[in-house]
Amino acid sequence: MINRQFSLDAWVLYFEQAQLPVLRRTQEELPRLEEREDALNGQELAAVILRDPIMTVKVLRYLQEHRGKRQITDITTISRAVMMIGTTPFFKAFASQPIIEEHLDEYPQAREGAMRVMSRAYHASLYALDWAVQHHDMDTDEVVVAALLRDLAEMLLWCFAPEPMLAIREKMRLNPALRSAAAQQEILGFRIIELQLALIQAWQLPGLLQSLMDEAHADHPRTKCVALATALARHSANGWNDAALPDDFAGIADFLKKSPDDTWDRIRHTVLLAAKGWEWYGVPPAAAWLPMQAATLQEKSI
Repeated sequence: MINRQFSLDAWVLYFEQAQLPVLRRTQEELPRLEEREDALNGQELAAVILRDPIMTVKVLRYLQEHRGKRQITDITTISRAVMMIGTTPFFKAFASQPIIEEHLDEYPQAREGAMRVMSRAYHASLYALDWAVQHHDMDTDEVVVAALLRDLAEMLLWCFAPEPMLAIREKMRLNPALRSAAAQQEILGFRIIELQLALIQAWQLPGLLQSLMDEAHADHPRTKCVALATALARHSANGWNDAALPDDFAGIADFLKKSPDDTWDRIRHTVLLAAKGWEWYGVPPAAAWLPMQAATLQEKSI
């Protein structure tokens, strides 16, 4: 556990060598799947991996590190990665992993912080999937992975730098007008998005995924899909009265070319879908705040 200030480059080096922890539920599910490996559908295994952003990036890194000379194209989806690795080598490689909940046992507030970001990432991945389908995207799985990993650096910092992350949260609580990037710069010495981009380059993640997570390419529809999904997941995690949500809704409606009512119906459907897996993270999903949203709308109509 690191609580002193590291430079950006030092963090990148540290994470290249660190054993990254995964969700307890992930570590429980993998042996169950291995028991019926002969009848296992690759999509079932991919679905478990895609519940856990850190597990997802570990699989992509493993594939890059064991990339054969004959592999000339990047693998950008988990289902293809599992197929390339093979189920037996996969279960052998990921048989025993550190667990986030145990790793942060002495930092319950940081554990909650990490779980909230992971839950948020899963919500973002489902938003991105739905909207990519609406845009007739030819490979929606790539957009899903990019949305799932968009806040990966924040998850890792909650796991390995709990005290600085708690300090950032407290600073923003005391000054609601303070921008998160400014608080990060003051406490960490860099913005978390800078660490995010540095990590995906250092880990040699596929260039396509890098571009989808880099808002410098925001004009591209697929990158915009990821950005909108990430923003909605982040803001709705604070409750459906968050001040940033009206702009999110407007941007999503414009992206989907749908009316505000149709846009909200799609969002609500995905929110309820995401809530079915809330126990993976142990924190309230965005759906928990929907009754308050309904009450607010009713008050406005009176």
